[in-house]
Amino acid sequence: MSTNQPEWLDNAVFYEIYPQSFCDTNGDGIGDFNGIISKLDYIKELGCNAIWLNPCFASPFGDAGYDVSDYYSAAPRYGTNEDLKRLFEEVHNRDMHVLLDLVPGHTSVEHKWFKESLKAEHNEFTDRYVWTDSIWEEPQGMGCIRGISDRDGSCAVNFFSHQPALNYGFYKPDRPWQQSMDDEGPKATLEELKNIMRFWLGMGCDGFRVDMAGSLVKHDEDSKGTIALWQNVREFLDNEFPSAAMVSEWGEPDKSIQGGFHMDFLLHFGPSHYNDLFRCEEPFFSDRGKGDVSEFVAKYKENYEKSERKGLICIPSGNHDMDRLARSIHGDNLKIAFAFLLSMPGAPFIYYGDEIGMRYVENLVSVEGGYGRTGSRSPMQWDSSTNAGFSSAPKEKLYIPQDESADRPTAEAQLADKNSLYNEIKKLITIRQKHAALQSKGEIEFVYAEKNAYPLAYIRSAGDEKLLVVINPADREVSFDSNIMPKESIYSFGGTVSFADGKVTVSPKSAGYYKI
Repeated sequence: MSTNQPEWLDNAVFYEIYPQSFCDTNGDGIGDFNGIISKLDYIKELGCNAIWLNPCFASPFGDAGYDVSDYYSAAPRYGTNEDLKRLFEEVHNRDMHVLLDLVPGHTSVEHKWFKESLKAEHNEFTDRYVWTDSIWEEPQGMGCIRGISDRDGSCAVNFFSHQPALNYGFYKPDRPWQQSMDDEGPKATLEELKNIMRFWLGMGCDGFRVDMAGSLVKHDEDSKGTIALWQNVREFLDNEFPSAAMVSEWGEPDKSIQGGFHMDFLLHFGPSHYNDLFRCEEPFFSDRGKGDVSEFVAKYKENYEKSERKGLICIPSGNHDMDRLARSIHGDNLKIAFAFLLSMPGAPFIYYGDEIGMRYVENLVSVEGGYGRTGSRSPMQWDSSTNAGFSSAPKEKLYIPQDESADRPTAEAQLADKNSLYNEIKKLITIRQKHAALQSKGEIEFVYAEKNAYPLAYIRSAGDEKLLVVINPADREVSFDSNIMPKESIYSFGGTVSFADGKVTVSPKSAGYYKI
């Protein structure tokens, strides 16, 4: 399927904001829209020109806002719809763009649609969710809610037991209660999804990052039904909002791009081998140099070819669902990891605080469905003032406890240190923006990515420009056979990379970009 990509995505570098932990301006211990507005210049100064805002709609916050109770209202804890509209305007005033996080697969049990669907008498919301027709039958392969109303049946849930699954139909129904995609209930759900998108695009957002985008149609062989559903959405967007950007949490770029998405996230679960890089017993980017990048590269190349070499695969530094990057990668290796992240195709996504090396806060009690993820969601550390400048609330009222370490990183300290992680990332983004070959659509060809071996080397190209990227996180000198002779170095970190006698030799803990 041909999809017109908004031009601004070509050089987009995203900054992910978890709103409740970013900046609190009213002293309640929870971040808010005005706090985000107050920090837009900081994000722009880093070099990011786009923002992904985690869910900010009304919610009981059983799952940090991924349990929506009203898609048309901003969560009061963050501000009003008018505040959110002003946030869009302030983003645009800085030549930046913003994606909202859209959760189309389920709602909260507090949503009025679900409350109506609980009723025994038939109404317009009876088929808005996936219900069996008997309380004694649960939906196969899914959890369910049952026995909480007069309605006979069990309602499927997508993950937590308070997240009933919205009904987009079954690709191949095989039970009487399973509706097809063409039945009235699933069609009404899809039209309502379009209405939600219309509302926020009309308000000024630039598009959506879509949660669990590949999960909407049930019993969906090879995702054929879900691809068709998103193609329907793509047609609507092309007609009404042709410049709206769509990024999917799917993890299968060949499917999501066929469905009309512009970009797809590599997930930290599933077959991507993303975790081999940063989050496993021996990550490739650890200076111990015992990792393996080969399976990640093999899977990346497979997805790259499947998605027609469009290079629209986003590799995030982390997100609200993963351990902090700095939990497993330390010191200069964080800089080397970003030399990789900011030289790959697709739009890079930097999770708030990763640019200063914020740490995972250990041993926290779960907050709002975070469980093991809670330690990655602690409040941003801005400066050396009370609560690291996040909030004027008493410490015990903060959304999540902060890193209490005396040496905790802060944005203020890192801005002042020319050798900081923040300033290295800023430099890398500047270089990326000067070279089309390093941006989203530049092609990639892997030169060296062998099993249990270092370094990693690849060529990025666009038009006449060709750049070699060499990455060695290991604490030892490494080399590989190659006759490449670069014309000029455009970036180097750590030691040296030398080219001689048919060999490329790389100093320990080094990275470099070279014109060839």
